[in-house]
Amino acid sequence: MSSHSTFSHRAPWWLPGGHLQTIWPSLFSRATTGEAPRFRRERWTTPDDDFIDVDFLVDPPDISAADAAARPLLILFHGLEGSSRSGYAKAFACLARDQGWSYAVPHFRGCSGELNLAPRAYHSGDYEEVEWILHRMAERRGGPVLAVGISLGGNMLLRWAEESGTQAARKVHAVAAVCSPVDLAAGGHAIGRGFGLYTYTRMFLGTMKPKALAKLRQHPGLFDERKLLAARNLYEFDNVFTAPLHGFRDTEDYWKRASAKPRLSDIRVPALVLNALNDPFIPAESLPKQSEVGEHVTLWQPRHGGHVGFAGGALPPGNMLKMPTSVFGWLKSHNH
Repeated sequence: MSSHSTFSHRAPWWLPGGHLQTIWPSLFSRATTGEAPRFRRERWTTPDDDFIDVDFLVDPPDISAADAAARPLLILFHGLEGSSRSGYAKAFACLARDQGWSYAVPHFRGCSGELNLAPRAYHSGDYEEVEWILHRMAERRGGPVLAVGISLGGNMLLRWAEESGTQAARKVHAVAAVCSPVDLAAGGHAIGRGFGLYTYTRMFLGTMKPKALAKLRQHPGLFDERKLLAARNLYEFDNVFTAPLHGFRDTEDYWKRASAKPRLSDIRVPALVLNALNDPFIPAESLPKQSEVGEHVTLWQPRHGGHVGFAGGALPPGNMLKMPTSVFGWLKSHNH
């Protein structure tokens, strides 16, 4: 059943405001417990003869393959330009390891450190890719499968749950979306102006533009290089690259059709949607209200946390473990 907030987070006194609560944890706060997680990589060939790389948490040496397959599996779908190296991915990896779970991070195309082959990348509404990944994961598992998506990955996961309806329960027991831009237009415009334009947008375009240009060298004529180089924000980048390469008319069409918010009431598996009200990527007024979600959706909307920050600790540098621990606990309550 839906509940508006059973997750409270108060930012430490030394970390005021949504911007600091976003930037500081990603750069400085501790994300892991104990030894750093170790991964092994598998390369999967996609249905369109491309590839993705999936990083699996290394199993303990004393566990059999059959026992490993029977353990609960947590799958993390990373955020825009994220990977298994992202702090939140490492935090969830440590939690899974400590609880005796299996854990996997599928990389969206082009995010594993090697450029993918097809004339496409990834986008916020890419639910077909999520469907293919979850189907393949479910085929090789005997235990329960749960999924968490961070930011873009969370919106993508929610879109998959919406499209799948009652069939979603065949593949997962529950899903969680953390700091996801469920209203892409509101989020896109928010980081495309003021402080966001000169920090977050510049950071994202700093890696997305070179990848797009490498894609153009792979597939000459794929888009207008001059317009891409001139793109100053995500709206303009998506208009030149993301939208046309993935079957959308333009940015407006992409942001509208890929947003999860309008169809949250279609979800038929337990789904957690967590957003801080001071997230600089996502205006609080754009977040879903209780009346806009179905009975399967739980809303957590704490006042503090920033964007995938949620730092804790009495003194700097702090740690970013509270959010992953709380989300993991919610997912764990649905693993049967």
